[in-house]
Amino acid sequence: MEKGSLVMAIIWMVVISLVLFWLPVAGPLLAGFVGGRTAGSAGRGVLAAILPTIVLCLILLGAGTALTGLPIIGAIASISLFLVLVIQLFPLIVGALIGGLTV
Repeated sequence: MEKGSLVMAIIWMVVISLVLFWLPVAGPLLAGFVGGRTAGSAGRGVLAAILPTIVLCLILLGAGTALTGLPIIGAIASISLFLVLVIQLFPLIVGALIGGLTV
């Protein structure tokens, strides 16, 4: 594992978050910590936490629009997912900051 790898940090955060989904705060906090340490710095750790959320919301916006033919439905689906992901994102960012600062 390369130190300071943004892609590996994203992969670690996603995998640990999926495995520890049943721990509402501790799961994303631990995932963020590991991802922040893997990213190599606090800034890269926060970027690794936020980037997949933005990409996932944009994919859902496109998929919702393509499946229904109505851009407003895609926007509503994307916004609702964004709100759910933001709630999960707070402990992930805190963990990424802590992990990035302890490198």
